[in-house]
Amino acid sequence: MTGVPRIAALGGGTGLAALLRGLKRAPVDLTAIVTVADDGGSSGRLRRELGVLPPGDIRNCLVALADDESLMGTLFQHRFDDGDLSGHPFGNLFLAALAEVTGNFDLAVQECSRVLRIRGRVVPSTLAQIRLWAEREDGETICGETRIAGGVGACRRVWLEPEPAAHPPAVEAIAEADLVLLGPGSLFTSVLPHLAVPDLARAVADARGIRAYVCNVMTQPGETDGFDAVAHAERVLDALPGGVDAVIVHDGPIDPAAVAAYAAGGQEPVDPATEALSAMGLRVVAADVAEAGAAVRHEPEALARVLLDLVEDGGGAGRAG
Repeated sequence: MTGVPRIAALGGGTGLAALLRGLKRAPVDLTAIVTVADDGGSSGRLRRELGVLPPGDIRNCLVALADDESLMGTLFQHRFDDGDLSGHPFGNLFLAALAEVTGNFDLAVQECSRVLRIRGRVVPSTLAQIRLWAEREDGETICGETRIAGGVGACRRVWLEPEPAAHPPAVEAIAEADLVLLGPGSLFTSVLPHLAVPDLARAVADARGIRAYVCNVMTQPGETDGFDAVAHAERVLDALPGGVDAVIVHDGPIDPAAVAAYAAGGQEPVDPATEALSAMGLRVVAADVAEAGAAVRHEPEALARVLLDLVEDGGGAGRAG
């Protein structure tokens, strides 16, 4: 392709922030579209006490796109230890205060982007106050991101109440993108909530660019217990009319000591199941994209290289099935 590629990345939590760190120095036009369903920790407290949208995932993405040596980036991540502010990162309070002063959460995000001099854009998926619901495989229904992730057993689907309208800049970024990314991140609390916004799901389905799902390296208790890559992809396909063009999976070594430590918490490596994914008619990009060491997660630069190859050659990066 010619020109600077445009990438729209949909997610939330630490997975999206890691992806942005890997891509921010690349010659791309990058937009992070962030879910606003968080109801735990500092974000949950600010939602309940001030009525603002949850700022935590937005903050993490802003800092991920800021200069690595930025004092303001460090300040935004500073978490108070004592008193009434205990547990609140400064950046959450800054975003909440700006939202109150301007009367507009989106404007607050834009102002923070200027303060941090980020490389790219960060936009919320919706400006509506929403509640995330999930149905587990056993039929149990649960409300709230924290309760979903903290529960027992895999999930089947998620939805939002009330059903929100998408934030127009998010729809525009998807429509203009050469690569639309879903994940990495918690499948049911960071990725699928985007597809529960009807306008966003339609925008991804109608996107002119490559649509790729980045599968997690490890399963997550309360969400994807026992899932292989096929089960992850099937949930995405269930929620997305027209499906995706490619699935990126980790296929490489993982530190045995780390695997044992994660197993104690009910997590296991996601089987890449490349042949089964290919049999579903999906393009499979299998590569070693996990960090070495005790933390089993995507390595930002390795994942970025795979994604840049994918958008450069129109879908043929890595080992395709």
